[in-house]
Amino acid sequence: MKKEKKTHALLFLLLLHFTLGQSDYAPYFYDNGPSSTHGNMALFSISEDTAVGTQIYILNGTDPEGDPVRYGLTFEKGSKEYFRVDSKSGNVTLIQELDREKQDEISVVVSITDGRNKVVETVRVFVTDANDEPPEFQNLPFIIDIPEDTAPGSSIYRVQAIDRDMGSGGSVSYYLQTSPFAKFTIDGHSGILRVKPGETLDYETTPTHFVTVVAKDGGGKYKGKHQVLTATATMTINVLDAQDMPPSFIGTPYFGYVYEVSVPGSEIFTVYAKDGDQGNPNPIHYSIINGSDGVFDINSTSGCITLTTLPALLRNELYEIIVKASEVGPNNQLEDFDITTVTVRVVDLNNHPPTFYGENGPQSKFEVTMYEHPPAGEILRGFKITVNDSDQGANAKFKLRLVGPSRVLRVVPQTVLNEAQVTIIVEDTSGIDYEKGPTLSFKLLAVEIDTPERFSATADIVINLLDTNDNIPKFTSEYYIARVPENSPGGSSVVTVTANDPDSGPWGEVKYTIYGSGSDLFTIHPTSGVISTQPWTSLDAEVRSKYNFYVKAEDSEGKYGLSEVFVTVLDMNDHPPAFDETFLEKTMIIGTPVKVEAVDDDAESPNNVIEYSIMRADPDNAFDINSDTGEIKLKPFIKSMEIVRNITKQKDCKWSLVVQARDRGSPSFSTTAVVNIDITEATPLKGPMAAFLMKSRDNPLKALGMVTVIISLLVGVTILISTALYMRNSKSNRIMPARRIIKRRPRDQQSWNFKMPAVKFNNPADKFLINDQESNQQRRPSSPRPKPPPPSAPPPPSNTRANERPRAVPTISGTLVPTISGALASKGSKKAKSNRRKEGNVSSALVSELKKKLEQKIIESNQGYY
Repeated sequence: MKKEKKTHALLFLLLLHFTLGQSDYAPYFYDNGPSSTHGNMALFSISEDTAVGTQIYILNGTDPEGDPVRYGLTFEKGSKEYFRVDSKSGNVTLIQELDREKQDEISVVVSITDGRNKVVETVRVFVTDANDEPPEFQNLPFIIDIPEDTAPGSSIYRVQAIDRDMGSGGSVSYYLQTSPFAKFTIDGHSGILRVKPGETLDYETTPTHFVTVVAKDGGGKYKGKHQVLTATATMTINVLDAQDMPPSFIGTPYFGYVYEVSVPGSEIFTVYAKDGDQGNPNPIHYSIINGSDGVFDINSTSGCITLTTLPALLRNELYEIIVKASEVGPNNQLEDFDITTVTVRVVDLNNHPPTFYGENGPQSKFEVTMYEHPPAGEILRGFKITVNDSDQGANAKFKLRLVGPSRVLRVVPQTVLNEAQVTIIVEDTSGIDYEKGPTLSFKLLAVEIDTPERFSATADIVINLLDTNDNIPKFTSEYYIARVPENSPGGSSVVTVTANDPDSGPWGEVKYTIYGSGSDLFTIHPTSGVISTQPWTSLDAEVRSKYNFYVKAEDSEGKYGLSEVFVTVLDMNDHPPAFDETFLEKTMIIGTPVKVEAVDDDAESPNNVIEYSIMRADPDNAFDINSDTGEIKLKPFIKSMEIVRNITKQKDCKWSLVVQARDRGSPSFSTTAVVNIDITEATPLKGPMAAFLMKSRDNPLKALGMVTVIISLLVGVTILISTALYMRNSKSNRIMPARRIIKRRPRDQQSWNFKMPAVKFNNPADKFLINDQESNQQRRPSSPRPKPPPPSAPPPPSNTRANERPRAVPTISGTLVPTISGALASKGSKKAKSNRRKEGNVSSALVSELKKKLEQKIIESNQGYY
């Protein structure tokens, strides 16, 4: 153990010796002076407007051994940290805003270390000024009191403002914001406020002045720019009143009145004056200078003017009293004064109201009797009215007014002084109407105008009206609508009309009459207005259902009114349905219905609406009938003649039934007819013509008429086409229709049938060309017939009727030429024949008969050419 301790001690001594043998020096900062931005920041200066985040300095130092160094920057405990350093680069950055006015010097602890040795230094950083503080006024607010008689140019106040900046930014100058009515000025350097030379103060005009003063610094740089800062303050200057204004009366001019009931000591009027210097007013003393004539007195303190004698002793009606108001000075001396005039009028007391008078003295009701509707502007001379007010002057002035129905009457005059004769004039004649009321009542008012009492008086105006015949009878309706059943007995009441005439007596009695084209069947009671049918009248809706006529209401002097009456005759069910025949013969094809029809002569539905039904049938249950149309058809199971023959044993298949036709009126009427129906089976017909013939075989006249119409249409169309083509050819002279010239043959030769050849033409004009035998003979030389002369121009075509024979037109050579219409008619007949050959076998007989008739007409037409 002792050996080990000796060994450790030896090793420690060896290590100590080795360490002391090696030299190690501490790092240090470079000291580049206060103007440098590199070093240890000693005596470094920074402007207070430097932006936060700006690199402001670089700590710079070295280690003698060349070891790398690191930098540090701290602040004293409790102080604000403004900078931060990067330990490697030594860059120092501003991290807090600076304010020189708050702290102009910052103590900073900087350090440098090489890892073994550390050097610490405490340095001071100075904050330099920037112009960032505006001037600041002292002793605010500025309230100054000065007398209004302060002399111009006098100093009244000193304004002081402080700027905490340094240099030019801390210097302050003053000026006032300009105003056109400025009465003050200020020294720019000292801030002394004075009354502007040549200006005076007046409490009565402007008791208070508001002046804005501006403090401006000398300017300086802030954040790289030059700026000037200012501050403003408002000065309140109160002007103190001085005794420089005389007193003045308030509320002039003054008027007072003495009434007939006034007594000595009565107050007439009170004047009032006040000192013009309201800030410090003096007491006022009142006195009468002139005009009282010893009958008026005034209280020197209150200014109350009183009467000193009885009104009856006053010699004048008007007094003008001169009153003086004087200021009482400090030694009870009368100083400045003002004078005014008080006008006192001796007036009558308003103790008499207006009064209406008639012929016999005061009267409150006036009455007159007259006819209604006097002309507008007429004076109602039956009224004798006078109005009077016994007071004098303004007390006797009043207005007249009529209260009652508006704008019917008016009163003249409307304004009265003392007394006037009252005239009442008609303004609206329609308002004076006996029918509106036999009596009109008004109130006549007289009301004072300019008096405080506003005395008034009233009188009743009563007008009793006499009636005149000024109205015509007037019906209660412009028209009357009545309904009466047909077949009503004569004398039946139809309608009652009423007309009113508001006139009285015989003028209001109305007599009724009727007239007009429909009035001959009716009569009216002359007084009751009841319209009834004539005793002999029998109305029938089927003959005529509508009547209208006029009714006249007439008074005793011939004035009348009119109204129109419309009478409708109501249809009654008085006609039963009726068939054309009691026994009807019908032919029915299986599958096709037959129709029966009955007629009801009633005028309106439901009386003329018929329902059909089968009463009996033989065989039974073989037919159905449509109740509305009367169409009869076989039951659906009867579809062939074989079924029919199985039902009946007769060979001719004739069935019969009894059909009833019943109307829908009340009471209802009915009639019956026996219908014999021949049952046949349909033949297979084709085409519309066959269908038509099948439908019309029960009515052969209908079929014959239809065929005749068709033939007439064909002939008419042919004539129209021929005429149109001829007219066109005649105008153009380009197409000359060729005609075949035929010589008349002997009577014993065979008849010649004219036929239009069926040729297809390329040119529309070629349809008028006919190949005659002469042209054929030119092609065949063996023909011995000579060539005829050329034909002449044809005459205008005639409108040949369908039933007339075509005429032959003679040529120059004496031969006859058939007309165009004749040729087209022949062609049309052949077309008709060819079309009819396509009909079924059922219509072949009818077509053959038509064919024969057409050929016969063509033969008769051709006989004229031979």
